[in-house]
Amino acid sequence: MKTEKPVLKMSAQDLKFYYGSVMALKGISMGIRKNQVTALIGPSGCGKTTFLRCLNRMNDIVEGARVEEEILLDGQNIYAPEVDVVQVRKRVGMVFQKSNPFPKTIFENVAYGLKIDGDCSKREIADRVEKSLKDAALWNEVADRLHDSAIQISGGQQQRLCIARALAVEPEVILMDEPASALDPIATQKIEELIQQLKNHYTIVIVTHNMQQAARMSDFTAFFYLGELIEMDKTEKIITNPGNRRTEDYVTGRFG
Repeated sequence: MKTEKPVLKMSAQDLKFYYGSVMALKGISMGIRKNQVTALIGPSGCGKTTFLRCLNRMNDIVEGARVEEEILLDGQNIYAPEVDVVQVRKRVGMVFQKSNPFPKTIFENVAYGLKIDGDCSKREIADRVEKSLKDAALWNEVADRLHDSAIQISGGQQQRLCIARALAVEPEVILMDEPASALDPIATQKIEELIQQLKNHYTIVIVTHNMQQAARMSDFTAFFYLGELIEMDKTEKIITNPGNRRTEDYVTGRFG
């Protein structure tokens, strides 16, 4: 029986990344499947966040940063000279480790990207804000507080607000850099449940230090070590039967 070829939303082809003369990523090749959650794991300083930031060209703003080879989004190299970086970041959204709501109202936070685009009417903006807050599982908690300051809500709510802000511009891929690391267990559970729901509509790549979290949330896991991709496979296999000794040592807690 013929198996269907997986649909790749993004892929890296022998990607090398430099901070000045220092090579931080050493020839990374991997595919990121559409509508799946891919977790990037590994010890601190191994290159996983650097790789994540390459996926929407966030590293462009780092002085002395340089990329070699390519990252494909729907088959197109996002580092090609003719590619508009603004459009890349619109299609590939980012949620950071520490929630970073703007010092504005809840409504204005979510509407921010839409207003910058300038393509939406007031009615469309209001509809998109509501939809994004619902998709981020936050609407029921803030529907009557939309004009309150976003700084006044809890840390877990602020992180979901940042996810809603990312969703509002209708990305295709969402990158998350340890989105629950600063949250309590209840807020963390809400974020994890939300990610499971979001993968029905988005491709998600998440950096996490927490192996249990990777096991609960992700479909595929990639293990990074010293700037190299050591192994990538289905999460269940990475956790129960890794193919590389270094992966096994990491997932069993022998180092990292």
